[in-house]
Amino acid sequence: MAPRRPRSAGAFPKPVERPATQPAESGELYAALDLGTNSCRMLIARPKGNQFHVVDSFSKAVQLGQGLEASGRLSRASMARTVQALQICRRKIESHGVKRMRLVATEACRRASNARDFLRFVRRETGLPLEIIKPEEEARLAVISCASLVNPRTEQLLVVDIGGGSTELVWIDLSDVPAPERARAIMRLSSGLDAAREDPGSARVVDWISVPLGVATLKDQFADVEDDAARFALMSWFFEEKLADFSPYSAGSPREGFQIIGTSGTVTTVAACHLGLRRYDRNRVDGLRMSSLQIDAVIRDFLSLGPEGRRTDPRIGRDRHTLIMSGAAILQALMRVWPTDRLSVADRGLREGLLYALMAADGVLEEPGTI
Repeated sequence: MAPRRPRSAGAFPKPVERPATQPAESGELYAALDLGTNSCRMLIARPKGNQFHVVDSFSKAVQLGQGLEASGRLSRASMARTVQALQICRRKIESHGVKRMRLVATEACRRASNARDFLRFVRRETGLPLEIIKPEEEARLAVISCASLVNPRTEQLLVVDIGGGSTELVWIDLSDVPAPERARAIMRLSSGLDAAREDPGSARVVDWISVPLGVATLKDQFADVEDDAARFALMSWFFEEKLADFSPYSAGSPREGFQIIGTSGTVTTVAACHLGLRRYDRNRVDGLRMSSLQIDAVIRDFLSLGPEGRRTDPRIGRDRHTLIMSGAAILQALMRVWPTDRLSVADRGLREGLLYALMAADGVLEEPGTI
């Protein structure tokens, strides 16, 4: 399946439109749920200044996309597992009295021929209004969530979101934005780009692409390759081939003023392994800057462990050991295409972007001095 991208560089999705409901009262709780190919994750939070405070969360590997590559359909078993997880989410939403929420599904539901039946099944069993979002919106929301990690010296920004079923890349030109305003300019993408195109001091999306290969779907593509190292190399080169239509691909990247931000379980796992964390610590991982040499060292360590070693390594975790090499293959391809010295690690993504967009639409976030 070919990557999806806009017809012209600079195109980007429309924003989430302001709802018809009245703005939320101060302190009202919001919920954001991300149902991906591999995981179901939810955050419940309330606005706090120019950020939000998380009051509850949920994450479970449901493997919704298991078997999708071969059949083109969501299996009964995977749908049943997912609905069980969504029942837990529903109970959390009800117990907290959440009224404002956005619950979205991504690549597995975009691709499955029986996705609409699945959404009706979810609504009937849980009452939750699950919706399928387009790759464009998924990319935009991931970018918004990473705003606070943008360095004031960054002029060219690449945000990469490695999911279970797809990988989104967004390239943003910040060279016309005053350095102290660059993080705030990323947040303004929640309001759309039409105004930004007329304002020379705004962030400009140069190009974006959604590659229909994530940690689960890429692994499935090469499941028949027995040799561990060979499978990893094939996955990395195969993913790189899918970037050929991404306009910044051939241009390469400038060394000065260039920043890559990576958001995904793969990136945070690589960071945690680099730090030697046996118990995950978000405060140490989110915002960490890793050099390309440090990333390569972790990936080499993964390869030397082999499948059995990765399965028992507490740093990787039992939920991720079968997917870490396909994610690492994507990460290695990105660092090879755009040879930069550093990668900024983001323990955040679609859920956080959803919360920011909802709260910004309701006008309950304070105007930030810095994000």
